[in-house]
Amino acid sequence: MLLVLCVDLDDDLGRKTGIPTPVIGADDVTEAAVALATADPEDSDVNVLFQGVTVHDELAAAGEAVEVAAVTGVEGSDIKANRAVGAEIDRVLAELSTGEEISAIVITDGAQDESVLPVIRSRMPIDGVRRVVVRQAQDLESMYYTIKQVLADPETRGTILVPLGILLLIYPLVVVANLFDVAGAAVLGIISGAVGLYSLFRGLGLEETVDGAAESVRNVLYAGRVTLITYVVALALLVVGVVQGTDTIDAVRGVHDGALPTGATLAAFVHGFVQWLAVAGVTSSLGQITDEYLAGRFRWRYLNAPFYVVAIAIVLYAVSGFFLPAAPGVTPLELGDLALALAAGTLIGVLSTLAFAIAESQIPSADPA
Repeated sequence: MLLVLCVDLDDDLGRKTGIPTPVIGADDVTEAAVALATADPEDSDVNVLFQGVTVHDELAAAGEAVEVAAVTGVEGSDIKANRAVGAEIDRVLAELSTGEEISAIVITDGAQDESVLPVIRSRMPIDGVRRVVVRQAQDLESMYYTIKQVLADPETRGTILVPLGILLLIYPLVVVANLFDVAGAAVLGIISGAVGLYSLFRGLGLEETVDGAAESVRNVLYAGRVTLITYVVALALLVVGVVQGTDTIDAVRGVHDGALPTGATLAAFVHGFVQWLAVAGVTSSLGQITDEYLAGRFRWRYLNAPFYVVAIAIVLYAVSGFFLPAAPGVTPLELGDLALALAAGTLIGVLSTLAFAIAESQIPSADPA
């Protein structure tokens, strides 16, 4: 059995005529169409109802088992309207229960009403869809509905309207700038740069990365993480270390005859930088250890980190000093001193590893969260 289904998603029929829906049967649908045409001759749903009756009559004349019905939604929310249409279709199918399989021919007045097609398809097969609109208005209506849907999407709206709004503001901002003796070219360059940065930001999808970073920082602040402070301190120490490394290069260059070789330059920078690097590493590792302890995830082996940092710093400081001449801020080392420094760094690393491994095996620590 075929069901010619006239869809009025925003319930013009019920609101303007007071006729209860769903309307089932050719005679009742015709009366409803006449009532709606009388109440509002310009309503496009009048055409939908008359078209539904016409299709019904044509199929009946061809010997098809066919019925026509009009269903409506509600004004406003598309989701509520689709649900209302689905409920009315269920009532229509309950009244038409003949034991035969029912399929539908859907009659609508535009693209907006066709958003209900998945609801209809979930209840019965759809053999066809016919859109009935005034011919001169068909393209205009479709374009209007498309624009409406685009502007209803917050993401699309921001992507399209923000750059468009900035571009439309270029001319008035340049005029205002000229009134205050500000170079219009400068204003134009700033706006152009802002639009370019925004386009790159959206095109590369960086909004998710920035949002994630902001959320992480917010969580760290609210959770009272010690690492936030220690990382800031460590960063400051690294900046000081870079400056100190550069100053050490200048000091070595001042006592060196001729151009400073690349190896000596690197050794001078490391010699001045590594002390601050060690302090930064110890600071950040202590902050991380503190957070692990507060979170109940502490392990004795975590205490190896600051000792490893100190051991590596001793080795780098000694090796770089071995290749440098005496200069302000430089500690030149002889071969024996270098051997002692290397042995000290090795012992610090080995002994800390053994000590904390024994401590972890003998002293229980908190289970990981």
